[in-house]
This record gives sequence, C-alpha cells and structure tokens, in this order.
Amino acid sequence: MSKRLQVVMDDAEYADLESAARRDGETVSHWVRRALREARRQQPKASSARKLAVLRSVLVHDFPTGDIDQLLAETERGYQA
Repeated sequence: MSKRLQVVMDDAEYADLESAARRDGETVSHWVRRALREARRQQPKASSARKLAVLRSVLVHDFPTGDIDQLLAETERGYQA
C-alpha cells in the first residue's frame, strides 16, 4: 500500500528541487523519493549506546595479535596445506 507525504516548502526551495530533478532527468517526486531512500540508508541501524555496549564487551577479551604480514602469510600457508 502506498502512502502520500506532503511537504511544505517555500518557492525557492521547490525551485532548487525542480532544478536538481531536471539535471538528473527525473521528476521531482522520483528525485525526492530517491533522496529520502539514500538518507535513510545513511542512518545508523543501531543506537550509539548499543554500539558502545558491543565494543565494551569485546574489549574485555585479550586475543593474541601479530604482525599483519605474518598473519596473512600464515593464513596463506594454511590454504596451501
């Protein structure tokens, strides 16, 4: 089911939208829908608090680390074995 969204803007803002849509070869409606989809994709999926909680839970562990070149070489040798 589709929903209609009404957005009120002044004439100058709407003229800018029309120009942008025309440059992209789109209708204003299509241009706005695409812009909203892109803006929605850029929004974080999880809250900052959730992300910090995950990082804090991982940072309590003491995993072995090493030189990246050495780790990659060892991985490659494992593939070849």
